[in-house]
Amino acid sequence: MSKLIDAFWFKNLVMMSCREGAENMYYFSSLALTLNEPEEGVAPTDSRRRPDQRLMEEGHWDEANAEKQRLEEKQRSTRRERERDAVKVAATPEEGAHPDNYQAMWFEKIHDSASGDTLHVYKGGYWEAKEQGSWEMCPEIF
Repeated sequence: MSKLIDAFWFKNLVMMSCREGAENMYYFSSLALTLNEPEEGVAPTDSRRRPDQRLMEEGHWDEANAEKQRLEEKQRSTRRERERDAVKVAATPEEGAHPDNYQAMWFEKIHDSASGDTLHVYKGGYWEAKEQGSWEMCPEIF
């Protein structure tokens, strides 16, 4: 079995390396290269809209790094604010509230008693919002 898997990966690496410019694309498959392509109509929080990612893909490395630093600081600031709010909520805990007072928009955080893992289960709403082009409920994260 191991030799079969090794042969599969080697065959695909050889095929990918035959593509023109493959070494500049980290030998990613065509599928992998398209996963980050922009798409119309997605949520404003979609990671494909990250301005630092776009700048990096366009080869603007210094601007991408500065933008990444700005985004990371914005994320840290948002988290600090949520943590401050959680301290306030802790004085009057509400049923079902997360300890950090954050609720994901499209997923529900649950504890799987069988595995002991924390799972994020899709709770609906994304595809309906996309169909309607209605994203008012999305936070400004970029």
